[in-house]
Amino acid sequence: MEKKNKVTMSDIAREAGVSQATVSLILNNSRSIKLSEETRQRVISTALALGYKKMPAPHRDNGQEEIALLINAMPSYDPFVDALSEAREAAWRHDTLLTLYDYGDDAELAVRIIHQLSQRRCAGIIIASPVTQAIDFSVFAHQTELPVVLLNVYDRAFPLLPTFLPDDRANALQITRHLIDQGATRIAHIMGDHWMEACEMRLEGYRQALLQAGMPFDEQRVMATNWSLNETYQATLTLMKLPEPPDAIFCSSDWMTLGCYQALTELHLRIPQDILVAGYDDQRIADQMTPKLTSVQLPYIELGRMAVEYICSGEDAATRVRMAGRLKLRASTAV
Repeated sequence: MEKKNKVTMSDIAREAGVSQATVSLILNNSRSIKLSEETRQRVISTALALGYKKMPAPHRDNGQEEIALLINAMPSYDPFVDALSEAREAAWRHDTLLTLYDYGDDAELAVRIIHQLSQRRCAGIIIASPVTQAIDFSVFAHQTELPVVLLNVYDRAFPLLPTFLPDDRANALQITRHLIDQGATRIAHIMGDHWMEACEMRLEGYRQALLQAGMPFDEQRVMATNWSLNETYQATLTLMKLPEPPDAIFCSSDWMTLGCYQALTELHLRIPQDILVAGYDDQRIADQMTPKLTSVQLPYIELGRMAVEYICSGEDAATRVRMAGRLKLRASTAV
C-alpha cells in the first residue's frame, strides 16, 4: 500500500496560489496583517479539500473561555515577560483569552479571584511568578474544581500538581562548563541570597561542573550577595584580592554583572583578555554591555506555551517539567 503523504502548508499555498506565510497567518487565526476575506476563505477551503489535519477552531466574536494567570507581581522588563507573551499567543491559537491578575502576593486576594473565576467561563488557572520560587499552595488547594497549573513556582508538598520550571542546576552547569572549555581553571561564582532555592540550585550546577572536570571546589571563590550592584562590586574586589584570583567569574544574574564589570574596570582588568565573565537569564542588557555578555537564556517562551497547552488539551496526568535554557555566547567569554 502506498504511504499517504502528510499535507503541509506549502501544499496549501501552492494550490491556493498564495505564499506559505499567508497560509500560516490564516490557519493560525492571526489578524496581525490585513488580508481579504476572499483570500481567507480560499485558503481555508483549500486546506479542507486537501485534508489538512491541523485546522484551528474559528474564533467566535464573543463568549470565549478564558485562562486566568494569577501572578504575584508584575515585572517591568524581565525575561519572564516572554512567558506571558507566549502564553497569550498560545491561548489565542486555541480560541481562548488569557487574562492576567496581579494579586501582589496576597493569598486572600488570590483566593477571592479564584472563587470568582469558578463562576465564569474559565478553562483553567495558572499561578505564576516572575521569580522562580517555592510557594505555599495549600492556601489554594480545594478552592476550585478548575484545572490549576504552576508556572515558575512550585510546592514540593503537591507533587502531582502540573508544574513548569526552568532548570537552574542544568543552566549553571552549562555556563560553568563553557568557562572551563574556554580554558578557565579558577572560576568564581557570585550568587544571590542563600534563602532562594534557585540560587542554591545554580550553586549546585556550578559545583557539579567543577566536579565533572576534576577541578577543586574552593569556598573562597563563592560570594553570596543580596543581588545588588554594590554588593557584586564589593564581592568582585574581594575575589580579585585572593592569593590566586579567579580567571573567570560567573554571576547569578545579568544585572549583577554590571557591578562586576565596574570593579574589573577600576582594577584595569580587560574582559575577556584578562578575565572571563558570564551572567544568567539573558536580560536585554546582556547584548548592550561592552563587551557583550555571555549568558543563558531561560526557556520562558517554551514554558509559557506548555502551561497554556496543558490546560487547553485537557491533560490530567501529573506533569513536572524542568527545562534547560540556551547558552548565548558573546564577547565576554571569547578568548
